[in-house]
Parts: sequence; C-alpha cells; structure tokens
Amino acid sequence: MSEAGAGKGAPLLKVENLQGWYGESHVLHGIDFEVREGEVVTLLGRNGAGKTSTLLAIMGILGKRTGSITHAGRELIDLPPRRIAREGIAFCPEERGIFASLSVEENLMLPPRIAEGGLSVERIHDLFPNLKERRRSQGTKLSGGEQQMLAIARILRTGARLLLLDEPTEGLAPVIVQQIGRTIRALKEEGFTIVLVEQNFRFAASVADRHHVVDQGRVVDMIPAEALEDNKDRIQAYLGV
Repeated sequence: MSEAGAGKGAPLLKVENLQGWYGESHVLHGIDFEVREGEVVTLLGRNGAGKTSTLLAIMGILGKRTGSITHAGRELIDLPPRRIAREGIAFCPEERGIFASLSVEENLMLPPRIAEGGLSVERIHDLFPNLKERRRSQGTKLSGGEQQMLAIARILRTGARLLLLDEPTEGLAPVIVQQIGRTIRALKEEGFTIVLVEQNFRFAASVADRHHVVDQGRVVDMIPAEALEDNKDRIQAYLGV
C-alpha cells in the first residue's frame, strides 16, 4: 500500500515493501509509508502489530530486513545502524536507556555529534526545564517522566533532524504527557521531522499530521489529522478501543 503525504515535493523518508524478521519469525510483511520534511506522523495499531519493529528496521537494528528505505533519496536498507545514524536519523527507544550511575548532564553529553545543528544545552533546558533543575542528579534519581525527557533531549544534541520516537508517553502522568506534546510541537516548528509510535491516541491526535495504521506487519490505512473526527469508528475498530 502506498500513501502520498499531505505535503508537496519528494518525501524525506520513504519506506517501500519493508519486510523484517526476528530470527525465523517474519514480523513485517510489506510496510509502505512516506514522511515529508517537517511532518509529524504516527504509526498506530494494536500491540504486536509491527510498529516498533518498523522503527527498528529503519534504524538497521532489526536482524534481517528487505525492501527499500530511502532518506533524502539515499538507500539505507543495507547500511548498519551507525551509518544510518550518520545520515541524520535518531531513535529514542521505549526503554529510554538512561545510564543510572551518570548525572543528567553526563547522560546528555554522551551521544556524539553526527551533524551541525544539534540543539544547545541552553535550548534543551528551554524545552525541558526539569532537566536543568536536575542536571546534577543521577539517572537513578529521576522519575519516569524525567527519564523520558532526558532520552529525547539526548538525541536532540546529535544533530539528527529525523527523529523516531517509540511510545514516548508510556506510563507517564498526564502533566508530563502534556509537556512532551508541547515539546514535539515546538520541534516541528523548528523543522524537525518525527515518526511517532504511540498507544495514546488522544496524544497522537494532538501532535500528528497523519496517522498510518499498522496491522499484522502492514500499513493498512492512512488517516490525515483533518479527517479524524469523521473516522472515529474506523480508528476504534483498528485499535480495539
């Protein structure tokens, strides 16, 4: 299935007939979608539909993959994760990966710069005031929401302009979810492109331009933000809510 995005011009990220495997288990069965520069798009679907596996495949982390993944016209399907990162793509996993024994400041400085344009520490603190207040705290002392903020902040330092965010609101308090929503909207205004895997549909609807529905390893539908109100029943059927 192929969907044209809402914007004009060539897509920044184009995924075509993406197949993926964990060992002998075939989990992606022909993922197709496009993202244009400056868009926020979601991958929606039930647990086990293939959403996170799609992000892992884009980053080259999935064990085996075939098909086509192009970024700014460059084919990525045969590149290892470190080369894909140097193309300006960053992945923020659901697990967050905060180093418990390091301070917020030390965690923030860990990833290497891959390109010019990474956000300054000052800009990071503007986006996440909590991190400025907790900059000397160890990772073990952070709340789940603060860990999520730090995980996102860390990839913003690298210079990547295409961000893959996996379940950034999972298990977080509503006030933190709202703050992450404001951050995503601010990043969009600054020209970042974001692919978001999210179970919280209300949150996804508040930040995304388009929603790609994933089911059994395929993209089976695309719903633009402006059509959400007229398609609530379809969405509920897809998500089982």
